[in-house]
Amino acid sequence: MSNVAAADVRADAFVRARLSAEPLPAYPGAMPASLAEAYEIQNRAIQLWPDVVAGWKVGRINPPWDSAYGTDRLAGPIFASQVSYAHGTPVDCQVFEGGFGAVEGEIVIAAGHDAPADKMRWTLEEALSIAGSVRVGAEIASSCFAGINDHGPLVTISDFGNNNGLVLGQEIQGWRDASPASWKMRTLIDGGLAGKGDANSIPGGPLESFRQLLEICAARGLPLRKGMHVSTGAVTGVHAASAGQTASIETEGLETIYLRLLPAHPINPPSRSRPAET
Repeated sequence: MSNVAAADVRADAFVRARLSAEPLPAYPGAMPASLAEAYEIQNRAIQLWPDVVAGWKVGRINPPWDSAYGTDRLAGPIFASQVSYAHGTPVDCQVFEGGFGAVEGEIVIAAGHDAPADKMRWTLEEALSIAGSVRVGAEIASSCFAGINDHGPLVTISDFGNNNGLVLGQEIQGWRDASPASWKMRTLIDGGLAGKGDANSIPGGPLESFRQLLEICAARGLPLRKGMHVSTGAVTGVHAASAGQTASIETEGLETIYLRLLPAHPINPPSRSRPAET
């Protein structure tokens, strides 16, 4: 059996672990050896997961991996039931006990139009033309496999890109005329400063992440659709956090996003329906 054909076995294991909220003590099989293999595992897991994709997270591929794989971004799905809206009160988020958990302050770009299915390459200008609203947000990164980030980006890709939720904050008004350097953010864990920075800390800025995501999705036959949210990368860094902790994302001039981290619980397969925006 080839490694790509064995993607089903690894995807099955990741999906079962997430649905049962049970830790994976080891990677479930041979670790992927190529981007194609890693995304094949993710593709199969998306097919198995009992929910629809409502957006995508974009993460960094750091040196020396970026040179090895010819890209500095990776992607993972965000499912409809995992999208929440912040309204000034703490949002309950789930992380897997015995696995990995983290909080990331992010800039989130919503697609304003469907991306043409046959368009494989995108310029920054073209990406800008399809972008809709821009918000601040928080990615909840979590995996049942505690070593998700210890073996390079291919392992991260293979388990849903290490995503377990997205919390959307306020829209950034006039974002087309603003510099990402003006979007200054701080991430706090249990009230203590974990990291700070502005959106220019993302190489090329959030729009470059959005542009690359358009190409990644097109190559996989999953073109971006209107209304999908793209979480463009950790502005202040990736900050480990576990169940029982609190976190907050502060952005100058906007409402703070408050998070309460809870242990992930087993779930019954939900229906494949999109959530109503609140």
